[in-house]
Amino acid sequence: MKVGVIVFPGSNCDRDMYHVLTDVFKVDAQYFWHEKKLPSNLDAIILPGGFSYGDRLRAGVIAAHSPVISDVKRLASRGMPVLGVCNGFQILVEAGLLPGVLLKNTSLGFMCKWTHLIVENNKTLFTNRLKIGQKIPIPIANGEGRYYADEQTLAELKKNNQIVFRYGEEINGSTMRIAGVCNKEGNVVGMMPHPERAVEPQINPIDCKPASLIFESLFNTIGVTH
Repeated sequence: MKVGVIVFPGSNCDRDMYHVLTDVFKVDAQYFWHEKKLPSNLDAIILPGGFSYGDRLRAGVIAAHSPVISDVKRLASRGMPVLGVCNGFQILVEAGLLPGVLLKNTSLGFMCKWTHLIVENNKTLFTNRLKIGQKIPIPIANGEGRYYADEQTLAELKKNNQIVFRYGEEINGSTMRIAGVCNKEGNVVGMMPHPERAVEPQINPIDCKPASLIFESLFNTIGVTH
């Protein structure tokens, strides 16, 4: 199994994601600079968190026009698993791969705290090992993490079962407390909290197993045993 971790200028969570994939789950992961082409032999793509281009215009908007995104779109259209975390979620939204928009938190400030998610959809390539209603202890770290969808978009999300995660409590003003969504096919998932910061007992003060199941769902999809 080979996972591509996309690196954008200013990203700061690519190493966290790479560490978890290679050191925790023993997966063959490789960095790909945002200007490089992606090979066709990848099994999955991850857009990690951070502050691409310093979020100079709007979080994710510049990175969404990076050369690598055309390859991400092409491979996603073929069914390849694509996960965007935090800034990666923002990039997927700005690139049109996921619906909705990410806005500044209602507090207008950066948030860094532990919370928990509620699983709403366990049919995606990243949630098939989870149970509906399952709680996932997980940290958030963002300034523009408030997910917003207008009534029409929200109706489509509900109709197509595209709401993947919701916060278990009010966090940042997100519509319906939405913390993660997927495309209609379920192979592209974006989430604001950081699963890569929740899978090791040394840093997860509650329970690292639920967040681990997000990655194990991917491995289950690809057919890798852990």
